[in-house]
Amino acid sequence: MSAEPLAITGYGAVSPVGADAATFLAQIRAGHSGVAPITAFTTDGLETRFSAGVALTDEELANGDRRQARRKDRFVLLALRAAREALAHAGLTAHAWTDPYRVAVQIGTGIGGIGTLLREAETLRARGADRVSPFLIPRMIGNMASGDVALAVGAKGPTWTIVTACATGANAIHAASLLIRSGTVDVAITGGTESATTALTIAGFNAAGALSRRNHDPAAASRPFDRGRDGFVIGEGAGILVLESLAHARRRGATIHALLAGCASTDDAFHETNPDPSGAALCAAIRLALQESGLSTGQLGYINAHGTSTMLNDRTEAKAYRQALGADLDRIWVSSTKSMIGHTMGAAGALEAIVAVAALRDGILPPTINLDDPDPDCALRHIIGQSITQPISAALSVNMGFGGHNGCLVFQRS
Repeated sequence: MSAEPLAITGYGAVSPVGADAATFLAQIRAGHSGVAPITAFTTDGLETRFSAGVALTDEELANGDRRQARRKDRFVLLALRAAREALAHAGLTAHAWTDPYRVAVQIGTGIGGIGTLLREAETLRARGADRVSPFLIPRMIGNMASGDVALAVGAKGPTWTIVTACATGANAIHAASLLIRSGTVDVAITGGTESATTALTIAGFNAAGALSRRNHDPAAASRPFDRGRDGFVIGEGAGILVLESLAHARRRGATIHALLAGCASTDDAFHETNPDPSGAALCAAIRLALQESGLSTGQLGYINAHGTSTMLNDRTEAKAYRQALGADLDRIWVSSTKSMIGHTMGAAGALEAIVAVAALRDGILPPTINLDDPDPDCALRHIIGQSITQPISAALSVNMGFGGHNGCLVFQRS
């Protein structure tokens, strides 16, 4: 049974290719890479020595507020900046709610404040327990992105933190949709944030065999669906969307950029890190999201793929698309934003949702870059190298995460 679509009235983004949504979208459409060698810390001994980072200091993220920059972890600062932009884009004013208890905040993170944790662990080791910061706990814990955004905007409705690894952003948007459709709230500020580029996380992902080691050419390292791919590129950023019931958006005369028509979440229940190679659970998520949307496979025009640039994920994803969409897959355009900004983990689903929304609104579909030799096991209608102009009426955004988590969002032109 289909559900009433929800209005997307605003969004904000901080990414490796732009510190605001307009720049992010322009750079993605131009096929620009935000991947570069790491300079923030020594990479001696690491197999991977590059990442996709946001080119702003903590103080710059905090709009020059040194006190805020000192007190909050970077993943929170990213979320706050994106949330402020999203609220302004939606034409909403912080603390000016008719009923603040009907405004939810649903922002996820995959890893949370690991930068703070590592720095304070070193302080404990080198200087003793009495020198550990009193801000360690509120800087470190993952729920503080949602909590601090709620505090900043005066939202008093359900404020949750969704943690489903690389499917986090999509699953947070799904959770927000459930709150609105249940009648609990009218508005939700939702998405994901991540800043987890540390020597420890890189070493851990290297040990798991997940990261690219293309140190000689970082900008070409993220190559989703390419035969020569060798792993993902770790990225950081935040994507926040404002989601409203149609009635609420229309009542206040909001601009509706696109509609969230359907959502679904499933789990592979197969392996801690590897996707189920059958693609069955991801296929189920796609079908369930389409069922909720009331749309047919024939109405889809674009898929913003998970496309991590790992061997197993890309092949499993392509297989699931074929199972879920059948012959219609051959006429649906597909691209991966991660080819340009790397894998922002908890933020990925939200940033990619923004790309899908803008593609629907503007009819500009972004490319996958570095796709020089398409893997025949990932036979899709790839957009390679350059954006295309193609009006579409519906788009799919797909995410998969460690733990078997799958999240699918179906967007429709407003």
